[in-house]
Amino acid sequence: MGDASSLGFGHFLAQSDIVARVLLVVLAIMSAISWYLIVYKGIGQVVRNALSRKFLAFFWSATSLEEVQRELDLRGASEPFGHLTAHSLHALAHHEKYGAANLEEAGSRQEFLTRTIKKVLDEETTSLENGLTMLATIGATAPFVGLFGTVWGVYHALVAIGMSGSGMLDKVAGPVGEALIMTGIGLAVALPAVMGYNWLTRSNRVLTAKLDAFAFELLTFLSMGQALQGSALGRTTRPGTAALTTVK
Repeated sequence: MGDASSLGFGHFLAQSDIVARVLLVVLAIMSAISWYLIVYKGIGQVVRNALSRKFLAFFWSATSLEEVQRELDLRGASEPFGHLTAHSLHALAHHEKYGAANLEEAGSRQEFLTRTIKKVLDEETTSLENGLTMLATIGATAPFVGLFGTVWGVYHALVAIGMSGSGMLDKVAGPVGEALIMTGIGLAVALPAVMGYNWLTRSNRVLTAKLDAFAFELLTFLSMGQALQGSALGRTTRPGTAALTTVK
């Protein structure tokens, strides 16, 4: 089995069979995917939040929805709040111009706006959740992949020790300890995935809650032509700003 000084990760790789090496490759791929998702989604979340704050500051300071429409036509919608507003304004203009021309547009203006807003909210929620299932899967399965590698390594180590006829502690502890490397690797892969999943999930939940509140206010503007004056949401969302006027 070699002396204690020769034991370690290098010795483990040299002595491992095809199953152990495949498991190592699988764990390496899982780690690469989880870190890619964490970094990509994390950067996207930071950029999205910054753009959303910028758009909301403009929206609540605008004097009319026509001004908001011009800004969206000029710069486009690059974050959830702008995306929701652009689709809602388009739905309002379309319904006022063409009315209920087919089943998709059936119902009153408010019903059509409500369906449009609900559809956009579902699309944004789906977009935010992309990749999170993979992160959760990696966080849940990586320790078991590592544990399987440990069990496989311990089995072969004990078989080799039994065939050698030496049951001394120093002959047993080294190979078994090397087999535990796989469990450590599995945990090292799982921990960032679980932490990243929890962080992204909470961040998405906060953003979705803000988007739902904004959608309610936006629907009120478009369907009733007034803000929720005196409401708690109106006071906390845009203190000191005037109510927007609807597009005529």
